Amino acid sequence: MMVFPMEKSGILQTIDSPADLRKVPEENLAILAKEIRREIIQTVSQVGGHLAPCLGVVELTLALHYVFNTPEDKLIWDVGHQSYAHKLVTGRRDRFHTLRQYQGISGFPKREESIYDAFDTGHSSTSISAALGISIANNLKGGGHKTIAVIGDGSMTGGMAFEALNQAGHLDKDLIVVLNDNEMSISPNVGALSSFLSRKLTGRAMIRAKQDLSQFLKHFANVGENILQVLKKSEESLKVFFTPGMLFEALKFEYIGPIPGHKIDNLLKTFRNVRDFTSGPVLIHVITTKGKGYPPAEQNPGAYHGVGPFEIETGRLLPSSSKLPSYTKVFGDTIVEIAEKDPRVTAITAAMPAGTGLVKFSEHFPERFFDVGIAEQHAVTFAAGLATEGMLPVVAIYSTFMQRALDQVIHDVCLPNLPVTFAIDRGGLVGDDGPTHHGVFDITILRSIPNMVFMAPKDEDELRHMLFTAISMPCPVAVRYSRGSGEGVDLSGDLQKLPFGKGELLREGSDILLLPVGNRVYPALEAAEGLLKIGVSAAVINPRFINPLDGDLITEWAVKTGKVVTIEDNVKKGGFGSAVLELFARRTVTGVTVRILGITDRFIEHGSQEMLRHITKIDTPAIISSALELVGK
Repeated sequence: MMVFPMEKSGILQTIDSPADLRKVPEENLAILAKEIRREIIQTVSQVGGHLAPCLGVVELTLALHYVFNTPEDKLIWDVGHQSYAHKLVTGRRDRFHTLRQYQGISGFPKREESIYDAFDTGHSSTSISAALGISIANNLKGGGHKTIAVIGDGSMTGGMAFEALNQAGHLDKDLIVVLNDNEMSISPNVGALSSFLSRKLTGRAMIRAKQDLSQFLKHFANVGENILQVLKKSEESLKVFFTPGMLFEALKFEYIGPIPGHKIDNLLKTFRNVRDFTSGPVLIHVITTKGKGYPPAEQNPGAYHGVGPFEIETGRLLPSSSKLPSYTKVFGDTIVEIAEKDPRVTAITAAMPAGTGLVKFSEHFPERFFDVGIAEQHAVTFAAGLATEGMLPVVAIYSTFMQRALDQVIHDVCLPNLPVTFAIDRGGLVGDDGPTHHGVFDITILRSIPNMVFMAPKDEDELRHMLFTAISMPCPVAVRYSRGSGEGVDLSGDLQKLPFGKGELLREGSDILLLPVGNRVYPALEAAEGLLKIGVSAAVINPRFINPLDGDLITEWAVKTGKVVTIEDNVKKGGFGSAVLELFARRTVTGVTVRILGITDRFIEHGSQEMLRHITKIDTPAIISSALELVGK
């Protein structure tokens, strides 16, 4: 058993702002770093959160706030899931225990939460663009403040980061980019850029050879010194050629590094030099260790990137309250099952093989598995290219991240009507990660695109059949499913193709029709049971298809009952309920009253899924309440 000491903090308790931090003697910053790590580990072990990325940037965070005059100097965190140390030293220490809890502090930077959060972040590769905009605005207003973007090497695989670097180099304005290089984003980084960033001329043999040659040449007066100067210039040229300096200097950035990211004295010296003696765009390459200071996270940073509650002493994750398989796992198992019988099936992820359930596929079919890095736009068009040559690509991306590739979905897949399957994971309210991660817009966005077939399963077994159906279709198909466990239904049956565009009547009723979609079907069935006990007979239809709708079935039962409640884990505007109203308008259905339950016109904060579904009124009690209002009881 590993023992991890959790002593009480000392210095940390005196810090309520970066101004307090700057009063701490430099020699005590290393002690403070240990205290911050203990605080992060203690809190995340209880409430869950992003552990490994936050542990890796503690010294970096302290050095940035120590040297730069935040909040006048602006600090922008890319993605934001490495911002816990930042939150602890910027006035949120006393609320840190509420991290990611309903009405507590966010797990990401949030401008409305603190003046030290210069930009709201949640998706990757945005920090340099935002920082450049902030820097230019500061310049136009005549200010002299510094702007610093902290971006991970994983986020550098996103094309948006290079679009921003390209403009920043062209404008030649003051901008500091700190490249936090831990050789991992969530899963191990992929691609030529990642390999390039990892090349460093710091090997022991290289260092020893340089030292020996230097000592030898110093024995030759004048001539030896001249040779040393020439070699020194050659070494700088060689370093630029073999390190990322070549890449970033080509973009007109002054490149500094790589420097060790856990040695505070090195960080302070570098940041002060940049602050005081440089102008124009500068990139500082910092090498850190993801999970630093907590052995289980250092040894397996991917597993501790985002975690639920765990046991500190052993690192053992506490068991989930549910023993049921997650939708993500069922997706992963099903894709493997389908691919075993069809060699045309390929799988694509954007830097999240574990998060999307594709690890098993990557192990079984490595030649047919593609992790493109944090590059959702490329993932979609890459899939389109595969499809033109007869392959059957499955693109597995979280709903909220698929938003970044909307143009590619429309232009490169749907317009040419290519057979690409989109596995939309985390559809609906996801919970503790909050508004940047809630997948509550996909129904509204995707159902409106011509040629796109769109399905949502009521349970994990129906997900299996929907995936099998999707991959067999000669057109773009999206299958949307939620985060978390399934319903515990039997998964042993053979895969079946579902009748195209057909829903299923799950329950007959005479007073009202409940029309839920996807993960709202079982709550609607529970609501129907509850309504029956108080004398209301509710029919329930599982539409299965969001586009195209089963117009005949829905219209038939809407007319029979005269009252309809639609329920969706999506925004109301343009969502499933809107599709039903459009259906009734096309068919000139009269005498039917419709109530739409869904996400209202606002962004929903973080909290548990159960809590958020309750406050947005899409859970079983809300369905019962709306049905009673509609029938006049």
